[in-house]
Amino acid sequence: MPHSFGYRARTRHMFKRGFKEHGPVKLSTFLVNYRVGDIVDIKANAAQQKGMPHKYYHGRTGIITNVTPSSVTVLVHKVVGNRYLAKRVNLRVEHVRHSKCRQEFLDRVAENSRLHAESKAKGERVTLKRIPALPRNSHTVCTKGNAPATIVPLAYETTI
Repeated sequence: MPHSFGYRARTRHMFKRGFKEHGPVKLSTFLVNYRVGDIVDIKANAAQQKGMPHKYYHGRTGIITNVTPSSVTVLVHKVVGNRYLAKRVNLRVEHVRHSKCRQEFLDRVAENSRLHAESKAKGERVTLKRIPALPRNSHTVCTKGNAPATIVPLAYETTI
């Protein structure tokens, strides 16, 4: 049972830097453009203690609602009891990164628009809906020339 209940209590592994990622923050972090409405992931960077999120928001995804020269405001929905609260968290840009959660959707939209334009030029209809994977077709396994084999694990042997 922990004896300290500070703001960063029990974050020893959560806030640590990755392997070979220690040291100052890369300059490319500050060159990323953030706009209102962008979806971002919150991941605290331990090299910059200013503007760091509370441990609850580490790993959460939110929407940017305000942009300042060195920080952003992120709207995160937090479960409190039986409801969601819209929490606005002010973070420095070192602690956020663009989320890839919509990338598959955006790729699909671009692909669908390309297919739609091609089919319109040819004058035919094309189905753009996603189709779930169907069950595999049934088949019969024949044992003629295909003798059943018993699979057993290999015995452990030491070579010392």
